[in-house]
Amino acid sequence: MTDERLIQAIRRGDETAMARVMDRYARLLWRAAGTALGAVGTDQDVEECVADVFIGLWQNPERFDPGRGSLRTWLALTARSRALDRCRAILRRGDLPLDEDILAGELGLAEAVLAGERRERLLAAVETLEDEERDILLRRYWGEQKPREIAAALALPVKTVENRLYRTKQRLRRILTEQEA
Repeated sequence: MTDERLIQAIRRGDETAMARVMDRYARLLWRAAGTALGAVGTDQDVEECVADVFIGLWQNPERFDPGRGSLRTWLALTARSRALDRCRAILRRGDLPLDEDILAGELGLAEAVLAGERRERLLAAVETLEDEERDILLRRYWGEQKPREIAAALALPVKTVENRLYRTKQRLRRILTEQEA
């Protein structure tokens, strides 16, 4: 059965058609959501994103427009979008345990960070960053993602990710230097 016929059947409330779509695209959606969440999300987060996409399709099949692309592409982009939203929410809530040793080593501040008071200063400085800066920084130094992986997950050019990392590290160094003075 073609995707167009499956969507027509889903619009009529055909549960078998929905089951076929889920069987056909579940693995793709897991990869799309898992890649977008990277080291930030858990398997449960990925599962919830995938489930949200399928529930959304079932409840609102009219949102898919076959004139704009394939069902496969639409589902994958929707899963990626939901996963990025979830990733941002996780980072905003601060549910991630920041691995100070990795971050400190990469920033060239290992001694400062490992000293108790300075560690707290670094964490406080990281908290002052804008969401996007913090997201990129945590993905790189906590999630240990390469700039290429971060760029793919955030739909940014690799050079932009590298530049933002550089500027963010410089900003953190400046904040910590000012605090020590």
